[in-house]
Amino acid sequence: MKYVMIGGDAAGMSCAMQIYREDQDAHIIAFEKGEIFSYGQCGLPYLIGGLINHHRKLIARSAETFRRKYGIDARCLHEVTSIDTEQKTVSGIHTKTKQPFTETYDRLLIATGASPITLDLDGHPLEGVHVLKTIPHALSILDNLKKDVTHITIIGGGYIGLEMAENLKSLGKEVHIIQRGATLGPGFDPDMARYLKEEADDKGIHVVLGETVQHLEGRAHVTSIQTDKQTIETNMVIIAIGVTPQTSFLDKTGIKRLQNGAIAVNEYMQTNIKGIYAAGDCAATYHRIKKELDYIPLGTTANKQGRIAGFHMTGTNRAFQGVTGTAVMKFMDMTAGRTGLSEKEAKEANLPFSSITIDSTDHAGYYPDAQKMKVKLIYRSDERTLLGAQIIGKNGVDKRIDVMAAALYQELTITDLEDLDISYAPPFNSVWDPLQQAARRT
Repeated sequence: MKYVMIGGDAAGMSCAMQIYREDQDAHIIAFEKGEIFSYGQCGLPYLIGGLINHHRKLIARSAETFRRKYGIDARCLHEVTSIDTEQKTVSGIHTKTKQPFTETYDRLLIATGASPITLDLDGHPLEGVHVLKTIPHALSILDNLKKDVTHITIIGGGYIGLEMAENLKSLGKEVHIIQRGATLGPGFDPDMARYLKEEADDKGIHVVLGETVQHLEGRAHVTSIQTDKQTIETNMVIIAIGVTPQTSFLDKTGIKRLQNGAIAVNEYMQTNIKGIYAAGDCAATYHRIKKELDYIPLGTTANKQGRIAGFHMTGTNRAFQGVTGTAVMKFMDMTAGRTGLSEKEAKEANLPFSSITIDSTDHAGYYPDAQKMKVKLIYRSDERTLLGAQIIGKNGVDKRIDVMAAALYQELTITDLEDLDISYAPPFNSVWDPLQQAARRT
């Protein structure tokens, strides 16, 4: 059996390795348009901030390791540009030599990931303007930082924007964040997101909300940003306004996609074309709370989907169970976590809901150094089934968000949450965990 992966990162190589484990006679080919296989994209902001001292530490396995140790034909600099679903072939071009190639397949995985969204602005390209999605992107930013860069403007206040603001501030740079929306932080309701803004203000990060970037000014190198309300002088710009699935090459294949281009898949990661699968940031994912396909590009999901695809491609019917939209991030001295639905998402889903927000601490208040924690629970007002949670604080946020992710997975109610046997000792918790404190007040 000949298996072909389009994409050599999380989803693609998780699939390839699962096929390697399941089918000892497998012929596996992986095409990667870049030069680097299988690395941790989520670590890139910390590489730029100096917490990770070399990009090689982010690489899980090199192309040579896949070839030598696992017998996987890992091909760098091979960009697939078309698929013939009738002939079962993929075709493309070597990105350096420009030599075309065509390869047959028995089963195919599309794991092309996502591309950073850029701004469609009038004017010529300027030096000093960056996006961040790959190691080459990060190395370009690091190279730019070696020059006389004192002021950096980040366009976008999502996860990458906030993580980049933190790391660039730690390097002693003056940092602006421009966010078109009214709040920072994706997926957080305004009453919770305001604490991210307060943290930015407290740490000297300039936040501009409710403004739209119209122009980037400069001759060869960027010198300023023009919004619809003001001009901000700057030496560097990082655009972090989200990503879009890399699926435009599928336009003539008949493979079904969502409106944003994400590939529609079933619980086994199969597309509507027999023998073709999709996983990772180019694919949709089933949302367990919304009960529908959604687009939430995360490394955790990509690895799981790739593994599930590998199982099914080799004959094991193990299904992907979906996501609850769980995420956590560090921003300066705060941690922000969320899972499930926000109030906005609950409204969009036409669900009857209520919410409760409380102030608590990460451990017993009488034990030294107890830190403030803000906890918000969202639940159905009729059935009292949990719908979501948002937590912001310094310590212990990740623990509680993971508890809530498990609770949502099991469709627990507010009462079930109150009854959970959660660990307690004064250095770690209160007698009633903050989640249970919130549940008791509903």
